[in-house]
Amino acid sequence: MKKIIESRKLLGVEKDVQLSELKSIYRGLMKDWHPDKFQDGTEKLTAEEKSKAVIEAYHLLVSVAPETHEQQLNQYTEVITASKIVDFKFKAQTLQVNFADGSSYEYFGLPHSTYNKFLNSDTPDRFARRHIYHSYIYRKVSKAVEA
Repeated sequence: MKKIIESRKLLGVEKDVQLSELKSIYRGLMKDWHPDKFQDGTEKLTAEEKSKAVIEAYHLLVSVAPETHEQQLNQYTEVITASKIVDFKFKAQTLQVNFADGSSYEYFGLPHSTYNKFLNSDTPDRFARRHIYHSYIYRKVSKAVEA
């Protein structure tokens, strides 16, 4: 969750920003901070760092946007219902779940107490379907391997 908040702050957008507006803000920031615009070595390095941060923030916000989720809902539903969890990692309230089909998703803002319940569950897949998958902001990290 902290990552999302920091990304919104960096781009100067609100929680309910539309993808089209986000894209135009991103393009404007990239025009201002493009490294080729600067000649001085120090300024160019600063611009490179800033542009990398802007790119990362933009991609994160696009991946968690409701519009993106709507477009990918059928695929997401298929993954969480048909594919088993093969591995997971939890760090700083972010749970990354790797599925048997090769897909990976990150869930943001997951409380440590919910993670402990997930960890101690006899059926983690069932617990996740009931308490995690549709309850937290998520994004797709990697695609399924095509057979």
